[in-house]
Amino acid sequence: MKRRAGGQSRKNLVGILACAAFSLAAQPVFTDVFPPAEHAARRARVMLQIGDGVAIIQGTTERPGEQPLRQANQFFYIAGVVEPRAILVVDGKAKESTLFLNPRSERRENNMFGPGLYPGEEAVRATGMETVRPRDDFKTVLEGFAKDGRTLYTPFRPEVLGCASASDPAALARATRNDPWDGRGSREEAFIEHLKAASPLSKIENLDPILDELRGVKSPREIAIVREATRIAGLGIMEAMRDARPGMAEYELQADAEFVFKKYGAYGPAYFALIATGRNTWYSHYHKDTARLDDGDLVQFDYAPDYQYYSSDVTRVFPANGKFTPRQRQFYTIYLRLYQALMTSIRVHARPSDIIKDAVVKMDRVMAGYPFTDAVIQAAATQFVDRYRNSRTNSLGHNVGMEVHDVRSPTETLEPGQIFTIEPAMQIAAEHVGIRLEDMLLITEAGYENLSAFVPVEIADIERMMTRHGLSDAQVKVK
Repeated sequence: MKRRAGGQSRKNLVGILACAAFSLAAQPVFTDVFPPAEHAARRARVMLQIGDGVAIIQGTTERPGEQPLRQANQFFYIAGVVEPRAILVVDGKAKESTLFLNPRSERRENNMFGPGLYPGEEAVRATGMETVRPRDDFKTVLEGFAKDGRTLYTPFRPEVLGCASASDPAALARATRNDPWDGRGSREEAFIEHLKAASPLSKIENLDPILDELRGVKSPREIAIVREATRIAGLGIMEAMRDARPGMAEYELQADAEFVFKKYGAYGPAYFALIATGRNTWYSHYHKDTARLDDGDLVQFDYAPDYQYYSSDVTRVFPANGKFTPRQRQFYTIYLRLYQALMTSIRVHARPSDIIKDAVVKMDRVMAGYPFTDAVIQAAATQFVDRYRNSRTNSLGHNVGMEVHDVRSPTETLEPGQIFTIEPAMQIAAEHVGIRLEDMLLITEAGYENLSAFVPVEIADIERMMTRHGLSDAQVKVK
């Protein structure tokens, strides 16, 4: 069993979830993440892109059950409004935005859900829109655009909610459309057909590329939210490290992190928990979470929150019993040094492909000086370096923002305000095991900042962390 620090459990639990110096208030109802002026500035930038055209965006629908409403990402980015079936019209010619909302429901407001947002002056003040009208008025407004044959811009991609990235609902929509026993189109496709029917003289254009370009570089407020999401993710991982021990199930470590996520105001997870132990570490997206931690296993922990409509993505590896074996130390250490060779090669205004070339030079030096005693580990490390040596990609990982696999960068080089992760894996196929770390990197004018640097990666720091008490030690045992 893993060593435990002495003293009383509850005394040692003080500070288990200590806050960093910077903290954002948890969102009460997901309607005040940004000031209205920030959303207005985004709409103004859209107006510049669409000229005399009109951008029309649907909000998401009610949830199919007792589930809290989470707005679709594209709609929230430009509107900041969390109400079901809202419609936003951004008029590039008139330089004004109109929000269409469902009428007030006394039953829903007074007896069920509490205050909401409804058409009228109060909503104008709250949202910063020029006008907020009843949803039924949208038909009349659209008829005016149709009469003039105005170009209409609307998202073509399926909406993205929590626990998803754009590729996920898009893949689902394709599979559904191609299913011979289903064949439905997406809600967005249906909306486009309605627009075509209502405005046959209008050209229908895809709004997604315009919004994606804006989302590719984060504002200072967005960076602050991603920073907090990463802090919460890191605290969740460290809680799992403290709590882990042989015999626990993977899902118990998930519970540790989810306690932390909700403790600090997250809506929920940004993606399903990727908590893999032993041979499950081979899989990149293992999420069954049912295996037991065996003494001598490594645990790969990849989990982060959906916080104020933004995600994080951090991965750490630690031993189930709190102590790396000599062979695990060799496997983990060479991987970590090669990983750090890549990270320390990152620089602002550079192409990722050029960064990879520089990193390989550093990796070769690491390999030449590393005291290998295990030929299998040496072969795995060699393959790791050769994958970078032979790389033809211009990417270091994936962007992170409103989605864990966020929209693409608008530039071929790394520029300030871009946030992405690196997560290369080193695997031993014959043993069906792998190691993968992942950090959140913010490009700055000076280079980059590792937002998740506070989460232990060095063996000594991990083992020290794992001597401390975790949440399970605080539970009262019922006999």
